[in-house]
Amino acid sequence: MDTFDTYTWIALPLLVFLARFVDVTLGTMRIIFLSRGRKFLAPALGFVEVFIWITAVSQIVRGAQNFAAYFAYAAGFAVGNYVGMLIEEKLAIGTLVVRIILPKNGNSLVKRLREEGYGVTFVDGHGGGGPVVLVYTVVMRRELDRVIDIIEDTSTKAFFTVEELRSVRQGIFPVHSSKLMGDLSGRKKK
Repeated sequence: MDTFDTYTWIALPLLVFLARFVDVTLGTMRIIFLSRGRKFLAPALGFVEVFIWITAVSQIVRGAQNFAAYFAYAAGFAVGNYVGMLIEEKLAIGTLVVRIILPKNGNSLVKRLREEGYGVTFVDGHGGGGPVVLVYTVVMRRELDRVIDIIEDTSTKAFFTVEELRSVRQGIFPVHSSKLMGDLSGRKKK
């Protein structure tokens, strides 16, 4: 009677799962940092990601007849994607532009945003239902919920969109934001 191989059926799949989980979490973070212009952090994460990946694949090839290792590889990939997105969400890295369209005068929203320290630009426009005010503000991603609360408290009929920005130069930001932002243009200071 054959004995149960603990390494092949428990240890190897667990190691493969953990390696793939960490590898894909780093890969997800790398892609996010790459899209946000973090040109020094993304390659470092890529190096570690590929090193872990090749180690995990070599273990699977060594135990090629092991379905449990295949399953662990796929499960690690799925969980790694999910956890990578959760981490990125918690870090709230990035800068956003919030574009608000108000069906009428937007002075109260503009005033409230400015009182909170946000830079605001507004212009008059014309929408399908008549005159509108377009309000723009640039915020750190971690402040988006606060800005949305201000919009919803001040202007219940406001339509707004939020877009990622790759870089920002100058502007007016709340004191706590400007310290964190530094120079987000990606350029070196002269």
